[in-house]
Amino acid sequence: MIEVVRTGPLATVQDLGRPGHAHLGVPRSGAADGEALRLANRLVANPEGAAGVEFTLGGGVLRFCARAWVAVTGAPAPLHIDGRAFGTNAPCHVPAGAVVELGTPPVGLRSYLAIRGGLMVEEVLGSRSSDLLSGLGPPPLSPGDQLPIGAAENLDDITVDIAPAPALPDTPILRILPGPRDDWFRPEALTMLTSNPYTVTQDSNRVGVRLDGPPLPRTREGELSSEGMVIGSLQVPPSGLPIIFLPDHPTTGGYPVIAVLVSASLSDAAQLRPGQEIRFRL
Repeated sequence: MIEVVRTGPLATVQDLGRPGHAHLGVPRSGAADGEALRLANRLVANPEGAAGVEFTLGGGVLRFCARAWVAVTGAPAPLHIDGRAFGTNAPCHVPAGAVVELGTPPVGLRSYLAIRGGLMVEEVLGSRSSDLLSGLGPPPLSPGDQLPIGAAENLDDITVDIAPAPALPDTPILRILPGPRDDWFRPEALTMLTSNPYTVTQDSNRVGVRLDGPPLPRTREGELSSEGMVIGSLQVPPSGLPIIFLPDHPTTGGYPVIAVLVSASLSDAAQLRPGQEIRFRL
């Protein structure tokens, strides 16, 4: 069992989400940076989809009732176990009764803590993920919460030392594919999108990354009938400023989508901080 002592700005339980229910109006949810969660789980010999904790801007403190193995990936939050510093992207042993503390990462936004055995909170539609848009899954963590850990056959069989991970870029370049509604925009709109920097606003969250920059001009007025949306969509509301949809995005929308991120850029989008500058590339 794990006791939540402090959560930082936001801490949620996340696995790889609940895909396949969009036709029922259920978002995918899951870890915003799925690659980081997969790596954390591999480091502690879990299945890649085991549930862990997603911390936004670090700041979390957890007390472990029994000894365990943990790994922190994603945004490189300083990690301390009973006051002793440990590195990220590596398995770390936690003695029984120890306190695990995450500081504020100097870069990136979301850090992932995996525990050997995974978190065994109740499943909803096959996932333990917290969905902040629909309210499905466990609520965001609060001090005093108790998190059950799954059984692990042998806590002493972890042999990995470290998994080198590339540094997060200062100015990420997000790769995109056109459409499906790029014809609702002037021909120069895609050129504007890929030729100018955009800045992440403070209104961003797990639903979407809101951007500030040159508005994208449209050729058609009015709005679409609601249609399906996918993660990574760049939806453009009447302001002309795009929003990058993240895992808790709505399953339908009536604003046109000018482009969609390729899957390899989703992790970079998940780590964008307010005030950070980004660029797009076709």
